[in-house]
Amino acid sequence: MLINNYTSYAKINLGLRVLNKMENGYHNLYSLFVEVDLADSLIFTSSSDFKLSADYAENIPLPLDTTNLISQAYMLMRSEVDLVPSEYAIHLKKVIPLGSGLGGGSSNAATTLNALNELWKLNLSQKYLENIGTKLGADIPFFIKGGLQLAEGTGEKLTPQNDHALRELIFLLIAPPIHISTSEAYCALNKPLLPVENNSKFASLSKPVNWQLFDNDFEKVIRKTYPEIGDIIDNLHNTEALYAGLSGSGSTVFGVFNNLQSANSARDDFLHYQTFLTFPVFHS
Repeated sequence: MLINNYTSYAKINLGLRVLNKMENGYHNLYSLFVEVDLADSLIFTSSSDFKLSADYAENIPLPLDTTNLISQAYMLMRSEVDLVPSEYAIHLKKVIPLGSGLGGGSSNAATTLNALNELWKLNLSQKYLENIGTKLGADIPFFIKGGLQLAEGTGEKLTPQNDHALRELIFLLIAPPIHISTSEAYCALNKPLLPVENNSKFASLSKPVNWQLFDNDFEKVIRKTYPEIGDIIDNLHNTEALYAGLSGSGSTVFGVFNNLQSANSARDDFLHYQTFLTFPVFHS
């Protein structure tokens, strides 16, 4: 029996601008995606057929049927090849909170694509996996490679960035027990159905970084509906955080710190929430 363990990392949005709504209902984005070391584990065990199981501590239902992105990614890869040396049972050890804006489901799907490409010796390129990943979700292409990337379009247009400025940073993640509908958050933005020339730029990540130039378009509308999230962001600003903001459409809030002592001290102010001290993930 072959058993293989794969790590499925989370991400945060270091700044997020929503430029316009497209005719297909999706939105044009401009965001920096940062992979962080908060992670799920996917355990692949050789099997006569595909099965999916999971360990998960929260009380929120975690579907294990064909609606789960791991199942969808498995079936998508299975359609790429006629014969495989083995099917796999996948066991998910879930750590990344559900509905938190950290991309856990998309990461699980991308990890499944990468793992099966390796286990079945398909030799598919990263670019090919990114392209087929878009069939399942806009964030999945990012997780095929991970690291630090500028995401444009619906998130599928990716440009790797110099990660030197991130190498000494710590991200404190605060995940309140609030679950925000991404579709409702986009509706609340009420972006026009018009092409918009993208003049959006964040600050350069060259040192010293001007953190005041980062923002998230969802923050204003989320603050109105969920004032508790606004309070968390404001309280983080009162610590030694270099920057505090919302990841994606939430509900996770993160603070950026340049030393571990400051991050741990700030964490003590949020003990009534689920918190994680995380570091950027580097692949080179």
